[in-house]
Amino acid sequence: MSEPETSGTDPGQPRPVRLRDALLRARIEAADRTGVVVDLRDAEVARLEILNDALDPLFAQVPDQIDLFDRGISQGDTPRLWIDVVAHIVMGRDKRMYRFVQDTRFGRIVLAESHDTAVMVEAVTDYVARRMVERERAMVVQPEPQAPTAAPPPRRSRVWPFVFGFVLGAAALFGLAVLAVLRNW
Repeated sequence: MSEPETSGTDPGQPRPVRLRDALLRARIEAADRTGVVVDLRDAEVARLEILNDALDPLFAQVPDQIDLFDRGISQGDTPRLWIDVVAHIVMGRDKRMYRFVQDTRFGRIVLAESHDTAVMVEAVTDYVARRMVERERAMVVQPEPQAPTAAPPPRRSRVWPFVFGFVLGAAALFGLAVLAVLRNW
C-alpha cells in the first residue's frame, strides 16, 4: 500500500481516498486474477479435448444401438469430459493429471488417475466394456427355475365340520335338558 495522498493546501493533513479510485484498483486486480483463472480453465479444456480425440477410435467401435454413452465436454467452473451419465473425467489439482471418476449412490469413486493419455484411454476402454456387459445381462431375460410342482393338498369340505358341530351342540343341549329334568324330580 502507498502512503495516503495529501492535498496541496495542507501538507500535514491526509486527503480522503476517493472510492472511484479504489474501485478502479479493485477492478484491475480482479481482471488480473480472472485472466489467470480463464487461462487455467482453457488449459484444462484443451487437455480434455486431447483426451476426447484419443477416445474417438474407442467410441467408433461401440454399436449404434447401444445408447449408454453420451460423451462430451461440459464447460463450467470445473470442465468435465463426460463418458456417460455417471462417469466423467476431470483434471486434478495440478491441472495436468486426469482423474476418471464415477458417481455412485454411496458417493464418488475414482476409477483411474494418470498424467498419461494412453493410461486413461485404457481405463475408459475397460469401463465401457464393463458397462456393455452389464447392459447385455440386464437385457437378457433369465427363465426362472421351475420348482417341482407338488400336487395341491386336497381341499376339504367345509360342510362336514359344520354338521359335526351342529350335532355336538344339539347333543349337549339335550344332555343339559335331561339333567335339568332329573334334578327337578
